[in-house]
Amino acid sequence: MRRLVALPLRKSIEMAYQSIRVRFFRSLVTTMSLVLAVAFLCYIRVGNDLAQGLLLSGEPVLEQKLVHAGFDIIPGSDHIGASAKQRWIVFLSLLVCVVGIINAQLMSVTERFREIGTLKCLGALDRYIVRLFVLEATMQGLAGSLAGAMLGVITATMTSLLRFGFSALAYYPFTEILYSGGIAILTGTVLSFLGVLYPALLAARMQPVEAMRVEQ
Repeated sequence: MRRLVALPLRKSIEMAYQSIRVRFFRSLVTTMSLVLAVAFLCYIRVGNDLAQGLLLSGEPVLEQKLVHAGFDIIPGSDHIGASAKQRWIVFLSLLVCVVGIINAQLMSVTERFREIGTLKCLGALDRYIVRLFVLEATMQGLAGSLAGAMLGVITATMTSLLRFGFSALAYYPFTEILYSGGIAILTGTVLSFLGVLYPALLAARMQPVEAMRVEQ
């Protein structure tokens, strides 16, 4: 007989939140890798945004400082983008982040065999198990991405102040920085979601009897 137990979304969110609270320190370790990856991504983007604002000021002194700081400025161009080296490093950091999330979530599935088995014995649908893991990962992803974006913006701003003085604040591109922060938060959340898909599907496909007989 097909299982028909399905909980409303609000109850699923409450259970996901309680699960994170119970496993707070493990969730914190998992989220820290995401925080660092998003912070680095945001740092690169915001640093380029700040340099772009200084370049658009049209002051020759600031342009010389940008060249001295290592920014590639094409003569006659008013655009500063990420270098190939920066893009490669960001890609590697995000890749390591995803691998870390997958590993942590697989360990979480192993530790929660009995919980998963109990839910299935009570009639939980496979999609509910997947939803529970995805909601947990989304919460962690949003929190970690927000923290990482804030850290990246603050670090990039402080670095620009040290390099260029208060001119960095005089030409502060608020709109561009908000956009870069939003991109970083969205990227981190998507990475957290992608990192939990395989562990969630693995947990959903477990047979109740197999999950219940695993020794903890």
